[in-house]
Amino acid sequence: MKKVYIYEGFERFWHWTQALLILFLAFTGFEVHGSYSFFGYENAVVYHRYAGWALLILYVFAAFWHLTTGEVKQYIPTPKNMIAQIQYYLIGIFKNAPHPTKKNRLSKLNPLQKITYFFLMAFIMPLMMISGLLYFYYRLPQANIIDPINISGLGTIALWHTIGAYFLIIFLVGHLYLITTGHTVLTNLKAMITGWEDIDDENDEHNKVDKIENI
Repeated sequence: MKKVYIYEGFERFWHWTQALLILFLAFTGFEVHGSYSFFGYENAVVYHRYAGWALLILYVFAAFWHLTTGEVKQYIPTPKNMIAQIQYYLIGIFKNAPHPTKKNRLSKLNPLQKITYFFLMAFIMPLMMISGLLYFYYRLPQANIIDPINISGLGTIALWHTIGAYFLIIFLVGHLYLITTGHTVLTNLKAMITGWEDIDDENDEHNKVDKIENI
């Protein structure tokens, strides 16, 4: 095993800040939805709105960082090893089989992670932010009606916003489970805190090249 610096400082900041905001948005959002009372309806609406704006700003900065650094390539889906990865999660992981996808600094995600994160960041997050903005500002530009997109009330907006919220919760539950499937239960968690991760040395070809270039 070899320690490799996998996650940059901004990646870790973005990951944890986004996670906290999504959890807070879910908590306040379901209170607004009427599922329970904690902050009180009016306070929950205000907190949800501020947290939503914070997530939108974070999303814009994260998109800019990924595009300018080239890290966006990490999330482009690929069919390579897709079947092997599915078989690993369904069967191999319970038989202590070797992981079919080798992680390194230039390839941090396996095929299933790539397609999941791509769907999440390219579709679910924009859906949540756009529907959230429409939900709060639905009276513009016409009173009670959004003529350009043919929406006549809050019902349709709220439905899509709620669907997106359930997708995020499903992702979160799966994500919490999968972070325990590293070399040890805490390996992946520690990596996202420190940036460093233990990787099979013989499989880390990209990092070997980096090391040679830095000498």
